[in-house]
Amino acid sequence: MATDVPHVLVVDDTFVDRLVASRVLQSCNIRVTTMEDPKKALEFLNVEHDVQLIMTDYCMPGMTGYDLLKELKESPKLKQIPVVIMSSDHIPERMKRCLDAGAKEYIMKPLDVVDVPRLLSYI
Repeated sequence: MATDVPHVLVVDDTFVDRLVASRVLQSCNIRVTTMEDPKKALEFLNVEHDVQLIMTDYCMPGMTGYDLLKELKESPKLKQIPVVIMSSDHIPERMKRCLDAGAKEYIMKPLDVVDVPRLLSYI
């Protein structure tokens, strides 16, 4: 696998949102792995070592994107991977909490191709 192609992990419990995000990213020549469960995403990240950016939905059952972010930032092995939180809700307190916890950005869904260059700048 070419190392010059960024590898982005998209975590979202909604199929359509995963599909939209992966299509937008793939159209920009980005390798995408999608997962619907944040806990499985953590298991995957503990094995897979070339993910360069994590994009996660905020609202998911069982474990929110914020919970995932906190788990990642507490892991010596994973804390350096930039995390972007995606949501369909514009809630300033939630946005601030995620950014304070280490998220690079909190973006509104759906992901748009115009957002991609800025998101890639975090890698």
